[in-house]
Amino acid sequence: MEEAFRARLLVIHHSSIIIHIIHHFSLPSLRMLRLILTPVGGYLLVAMLAAALLALLALGPASSRASPRRRRALVGVRLAIILLVVMAMLRPTLVRTTVTRKPATIVILADVSRSMQVADAIGNKTRWESLRASFEDALPAIKNFGDGVEVKLYTFDAEAHPIDVIDSPSQWPPRPDGDQTAIGWVLEDVLRREAGKRLAGVVLMTDGAQRALPAKDLSPHTPARRLADLGYRLYAVPFGQARGLDQTRDVALSDLRATQVVFVKNQLDVGAVAQFDGFVGQDVLVQLLVEAAPGKMQVVDSARLRAKQNGDRLPVDLKYVPDVAGEMKITLKVEPRTGELITTNNELSTFVTVLDGGLRVLYLNGALLPEQKWLRRSLDASPDIDVDYLYIDARKPETRPTNLAERFQPGKYDVYIIGDLDATAFTEPELEALRKAVERGAGFIMLGGIHSFGAGRYALTPLADVLPIELDRIERQNFGEAVRSDLHLPSQPRPKMRPTRIGQSHSLMQLAAGAQNQAAWDTLPALEGANRFTRAKPGATVLAETADAKSLLVAQEFGRGRVLAFAGDSTWRWYMAGHEAAHKRFWRQTVLWLARKDQSTDNTLWIKLDERRYSPGTRVEFATGARNPQGEPIADATFEAEVIRPDGSRAPARLHHEGDEMAGVFLDAVAPGDYTLVVKATRGGAALGTAQARFLVFQQDLELDNPAADRGALETLASMTEGRTVAPEQLSELFAMLKAQLQELEVQTLVKQTLWDTWPFFLLLVALLSLEWWLRKRWGLV
Repeated sequence: MEEAFRARLLVIHHSSIIIHIIHHFSLPSLRMLRLILTPVGGYLLVAMLAAALLALLALGPASSRASPRRRRALVGVRLAIILLVVMAMLRPTLVRTTVTRKPATIVILADVSRSMQVADAIGNKTRWESLRASFEDALPAIKNFGDGVEVKLYTFDAEAHPIDVIDSPSQWPPRPDGDQTAIGWVLEDVLRREAGKRLAGVVLMTDGAQRALPAKDLSPHTPARRLADLGYRLYAVPFGQARGLDQTRDVALSDLRATQVVFVKNQLDVGAVAQFDGFVGQDVLVQLLVEAAPGKMQVVDSARLRAKQNGDRLPVDLKYVPDVAGEMKITLKVEPRTGELITTNNELSTFVTVLDGGLRVLYLNGALLPEQKWLRRSLDASPDIDVDYLYIDARKPETRPTNLAERFQPGKYDVYIIGDLDATAFTEPELEALRKAVERGAGFIMLGGIHSFGAGRYALTPLADVLPIELDRIERQNFGEAVRSDLHLPSQPRPKMRPTRIGQSHSLMQLAAGAQNQAAWDTLPALEGANRFTRAKPGATVLAETADAKSLLVAQEFGRGRVLAFAGDSTWRWYMAGHEAAHKRFWRQTVLWLARKDQSTDNTLWIKLDERRYSPGTRVEFATGARNPQGEPIADATFEAEVIRPDGSRAPARLHHEGDEMAGVFLDAVAPGDYTLVVKATRGGAALGTAQARFLVFQQDLELDNPAADRGALETLASMTEGRTVAPEQLSELFAMLKAQLQELEVQTLVKQTLWDTWPFFLLLVALLSLEWWLRKRWGLV
């Protein structure tokens, strides 16, 4: 019993040593080293197993077979084995924490674009001189950051340029001459360059106005949001004033307005806005020049402007009537004034296409119904048809234009359309003038409506002779009364329009080729209603009728003019039902027939530019296609496009199909000057023709056209990142504040080392087991 008791004391002693060691390694004083236990099955299972193993120690060899010294040796070896087993089950791991320190970085961005040449700083210094002086004053504070802080300096315009002027002041550029200020692009670029570093701050020294071309025109708000997400602050140091002192004397033209397409002998209105900064009370001559020959401009109109106060924006309105078809360049120009620094904004140019033989149509309408909207849309789809639309309410004399008699003069328009407009809207002399215009060759069509034909009292007007149907003097549809059934066809069943036998072969009624024409008409929806024609005049031709032979479209010649009476007013139902092409074709053919243009056999190759003026680097998008004489797209045509640059070199333009036409884009319009877009079309190897259109890239001084500083933009960027704006003279204080707030970033790394699954541990356990067996064998205990 005494030996067993001594064995238990020895176990308790060794256990207290283990507990003491574990406690020792867990002390906070060893902040960088600690012991972690992850017992197998939990502490309870390990404790139970340890208790069971310790209990077995009491069952040692009988005292008669081993001396006390040998028994203590065996107990000690066995106790060591038990301790190693318990240790293996506790799975102890040493965790060592290492701390690495990462230096901070401060980025300084200095604007070297041309707007920094403006002398609007204190003492009549340029913005650049003020920036340099502020930096020099702050240089001691920058050098005081010490080794733990990296200061990176970049100058920037369209790109960021790293320089080292802290140790080498001679690296400053002699003057700011950058053509762009790409603040957003540069901030994004610097974030990429400094990725992985801790930015203690970004100091942006600029006038704040972004002036950049695609693709450098990234909004500064995008990188500002990234800075905010990363927890980096931007500090803005603004230079310059909202109006540069050197720029207070300037006359700038802007907002050019000119119709891209005009017909020969039609008036071309050209407008713009002239802004006066200085030159108050002085006469300024504005001239309109047109291209008389390639490279030769001549003055065709002018006006004198006088500003009453600084900042006045005065309208410019000049006119020109082209008499030759083709494409011409037009320019609005102000002669440079003494004292103007910027002259690139003294003129505006564009191109205008003058069409020869373009059809001029006057559409007079008395009802705001869907027909007028869709009819005009279909005619507007034809580039050679120009429609003037006037709405007149016969019951409201104030809606009548005062120049109707002038509009009815022979040669003023090629075709006249009157739709649902009562005759009381006109005077007798006006309708007589219209009759004479038709007699001398103008086309005329009257559309159906509540107040058209006899219902509109036209039987008592000079147009009764012009119209190809008989009108009765007693026919009249008074305003406010129910629709007379004797003057209008019933709405049920709806009248469906179909060509007559003669109409089947008439050019106006051709919606498809040959036998397919009748099928095309059969697919069109019926009209909502129609006027009832009494009879066609002798010599008139009925081109379309209803299923029960009620006349719908009647044609006749009057003098040298052609006339149509159309009983319907709801062909818009064709367009809305998906027959857009048929609707466009019918109305185009109608106008061409009335204007005697239906015999043309030429295909038309066309180009349409979205604009004629582009800033450098802008995408030039256009559309092109080919039409047959009936105005239908030639779907199987093949197109090639190229652009002739100002220097005469050529570059291809990309084309792709979009429906019945081709869409194109040119991406290399960078150099200022005139460009020519040339499109060639072929069909089955045969040439369909060549078309060309010119556009220009205007000369633009991004930096000095409007060199005003934008402090508000800088304040916005700083606030987005929880930074702030700092006056140039406070730059030293900013760097002192950053140094005071700066804390080096500590990165902790955990290194784990297990103590129970190593080779030394395993060898020790095997050695103890072998020793215990060897002792027992030697002492005769096995």
